[in-house]
Order: sequence, then structure tokens, then C-alpha cells
Amino acid sequence: MLPAHPPTVGVILAGGLARRMGGIDKSLLTIRGRTLLRHVADRLGPQCEGLIINANGDPGRFAATGLPIVEDSLSGHLGPLAGILAALEWVSASRPMIEWVASCPSDTPFMPNDLVLKLHEARERLQKPMACASSGSQVHHAVGLWPVRLRHDLRDAIAVEDLRSIRKWTNTRGVAHASWADAPLDPFLNINTSGDLAEAEAAFECYQDA
Repeated sequence: MLPAHPPTVGVILAGGLARRMGGIDKSLLTIRGRTLLRHVADRLGPQCEGLIINANGDPGRFAATGLPIVEDSLSGHLGPLAGILAALEWVSASRPMIEWVASCPSDTPFMPNDLVLKLHEARERLQKPMACASSGSQVHHAVGLWPVRLRHDLRDAIAVEDLRSIRKWTNTRGVAHASWADAPLDPFLNINTSGDLAEAEAAFECYQDA
């Protein structure tokens, strides 16, 4: 049974260049034998009316997931904002009855099981068009909820205004923040370095029980 919130497609953002890990495909790194991508999909999938992966390059590396692979619709590796745009445009064309997209980076393997519900609740409570997650004092701008209707505005912001920052786009259009505690465990631990991967591996059981 899907949660009681508006139908939402989830997008896993896997288009980053992973410069801090030597350019390798972070989403295919593993924790306890499962890729980071699979960990995210297992948590986000039950919250959504389907999942897609935003990724550039050879889509074959994700064939085992069985999920649609959506490339950036703007060239130049323009970052997660371009990935969100690609997802909004794909949903508009392929799932036109759905009005919402929730995004999560592929390197955030322990994201909350109530992510999409709380993002919708924050948006509705504060009457904002978008919502982003936060833990402690940190806002996780790429973990968010986006209305498909803003796809044209977002395309103009990237292509015409040369905007690259999710934070700047949301701050000018209106955004609510849904908050989670960051202690004893931060559900938005993201894997940027080999040290982060080792930390996630060591804390795996604790996150599973959280």
C-alpha cells in the first residue's frame, strides 16, 4: 500500500562526476554486498509511484536495476539541478497524471523511510511550492520534492539565467524544510570519500535498526 500523499515519482540522482572519489561511479560502490543505488532504491521505491534514475553516459551499467534511465536534457554536466529538470520533463511526458517528483542522490543510502510523506507535509503546512530535507543545521538541497509544473521555470533558470544552485532556485521560488534529527545517526549521511564509505559500512546495522 502506498502512503497517503499525492502520487509522486522518485528520481535517484546518479549523474555526478564523483571528483572526490577519483571519478568512479559512486552509485555502484557497495555496502554489505549491495550497491549504494540499490540501498536508495529499496528505501525510496516503496514511498513512490515508480522510480527512475537520472544518469549520463552508458545506461547499460544500470541495466540490472530494471529502472528507466533518464539523461540530462541539457548538455554539459550541469549538476543535480539539471537532473531534477530531466526528471520533471520525463514525468510530464511519460506519467502525465503525476504532479510531483521526489529526488535523492544515489550516495545517500540511509535516507528516511518517511521522506516523501514528510516533504509533502512540510510543503502543505507552510504553503510552499517545493520542499527540501534537513538534518540538524544542514539543508540537503538535492533531497527534495518538486512540482512538475515548474519544469519550464527550471529550464529557463538553468539555460537562460545560468543558475546551477538548487539553493538559489528554491530560495527565489519558495521552499519548505522538513527536518530530521542528525543524532545519534544522520539519515542523510552521504558517501563522498572512502572514509565515508567505511563509516557507512561500520554503522550499517545501526542504520538498519533506526
